[in-house]
Amino acid sequence: MIRQVSGQFLRFACVGTIGLIVDIGFTLAFINFDLNPLLARVFAIALAMLTTWRLNRALTFGASTTSQASEGLRYIAVAIGAALVNFAIYAGLITSFPNLWPAVAVIIAVGLATAVSFSGYRFFAFKTSA
Repeated sequence: MIRQVSGQFLRFACVGTIGLIVDIGFTLAFINFDLNPLLARVFAIALAMLTTWRLNRALTFGASTTSQASEGLRYIAVAIGAALVNFAIYAGLITSFPNLWPAVAVIIAVGLATAVSFSGYRFFAFKTSA
């Protein structure tokens, strides 16, 4: 069981790293196009969410035993909860420390929201029984 969970978490971390790259890349790109850093992050999180759902489904947890639509809705619910934690930390950091590079704030926020998302995806979004 521990080996299974640790393998799952390693795959989750790899997928999360890809999601983080998507998140940071789009956050910085949107900011570069003069979008407000907070609004830029909202759009970037949505794109990272879509990316990680598809990759976690394929590589980390496998498909749930429910419909893909139901799984997608549960994934979105968990992702929104984790994103709210993530966004609150990010917003707190960039407003409290205006000279902090936004990418650093993203990394800190994502790191702290990881436990919320892993647990939610493992036990709720990709559940394997009804």
